[in-house]
Amino acid sequence: MQKRPLLAIALTAAAALALTGCSAGSSGSSTDDGKVRVVASTNVYGDIAHTIAGDAVEVTSIMSDPNQDPHSFEASAQSQLAISKADILIENGGGYDDFMETLRKGAKNSSQKVLNVVDISGKKPVDGELNEHVWYDFPTVAKFAGELTDALSAADPSQKSVFEKNAAAFTEKLDALEKKESDLKSRYAGEGAAITEPVPLYMLQAIGLEDKTPEDFSKAIEDGTDVSPAVLQQTLELFSNHTVKLLAYNEQTSGPETEKVLAAAKQAGVPVVPVTETLPSGKDYIGWMNANVDAVATALGE
Repeated sequence: MQKRPLLAIALTAAAALALTGCSAGSSGSSTDDGKVRVVASTNVYGDIAHTIAGDAVEVTSIMSDPNQDPHSFEASAQSQLAISKADILIENGGGYDDFMETLRKGAKNSSQKVLNVVDISGKKPVDGELNEHVWYDFPTVAKFAGELTDALSAADPSQKSVFEKNAAAFTEKLDALEKKESDLKSRYAGEGAAITEPVPLYMLQAIGLEDKTPEDFSKAIEDGTDVSPAVLQQTLELFSNHTVKLLAYNEQTSGPETEKVLAAAKQAGVPVVPVTETLPSGKDYIGWMNANVDAVATALGE
């Protein structure tokens, strides 16, 4: 469903020239201290990397401020420098974080291992549309955890057993999340849900909920374009007609149309499930996703 790169890049010419001097011609190990360095596009993947790697690896997340609107994010010269020193790069892919590709090309570090999570997922566009928010899809995250464990083990074989043990514990928790989704699906499959953007759609679908939102509405919100009055009215009627059991509302990107939808849901007594694209402060990935699934369950009447 993604139509535009979600994150923009802003590097001044002077900073870019300075960083070219730092990174040009680098190959092989990115640093001389033996420390494995992982750089992730967002703190979602950074947290997963830290969970699996533990203290044996240095992990940096390019976008880590939970109050940052992902649509207006600007990568800095410091981000370029971090990428130039990375041994493993984690990007979402699917057009979500194209800034990583640009920064990676500027880093000129040919030995880096790049993990593209959309590629790892195996998901393909359907009718030209791809929902790139794959971190809400637990089977994809499990695949990514396996690929990351292999990459970390190759980078530091002495810690392989630690990485594998941590990954096994993480995957077990993902299995528990999938079980929660399956239990909810057995009771609520076919119920309607509304979204402002397709951020949590993989989770809602795993629970068996049907997205009733007019596609032109969520597409316009994600693309940052205007919603036609007719489409907005169709969306508002989902709540006044009680067609949906809940509204999944992206708190990190809002505007006049989404605020009207939020108000309509509240007025109709339809539960609102707030969602975000990046990890909230004080949460780890598993805790965050447990809270999201539990919020959906509560909204459904559990």
